[in-house]
Amino acid sequence: MMEKAVMNTDLSRKLANAGLLRRYAIGALLLIAPSFASAEIAVIVNLNNKDKITMDDVQKTYLAKTKTFPGGGKIVALDQAEGSTSRVEFVSKVVKKDEAQMKAYWSRLIFTGKGVPPKTLDSDAAVLEAVISNPNAIGFVEADSVTDKVRVIGTL
Repeated sequence: MMEKAVMNTDLSRKLANAGLLRRYAIGALLLIAPSFASAEIAVIVNLNNKDKITMDDVQKTYLAKTKTFPGGGKIVALDQAEGSTSRVEFVSKVVKKDEAQMKAYWSRLIFTGKGVPPKTLDSDAAVLEAVISNPNAIGFVEADSVTDKVRVIGTL
């Protein structure tokens, strides 16, 4: 009889440990899940900019390989803060680099005098305001931040 009670205690302990382990696993997943989430990103230009701009053009702009729009206007590229969700997505999907590669790329261009990086702004609202006020600006924001005061040239 004593042996059966010990087995029940061991079984209860194992089940309790399994439940605790399950709770820890679920908690860990909930903590890391946001890092896998990706927001839809909109690439935007001034509403008056009627140039046909491809994602290839955008990539070349953010790599300092082109400085003018197809129609001839001088491009003012706008960036977001390093590590921001929209920047990580944009750099990965459009520029085809990660944050560290992008930083190294621009460091090299700056050091050799071959380029000036895009102006970094700290929020979607700041990028929207800059694009609205400058006919030659191009930037990227989370798609749900877009207003009818800018033109979306692509979404990621």
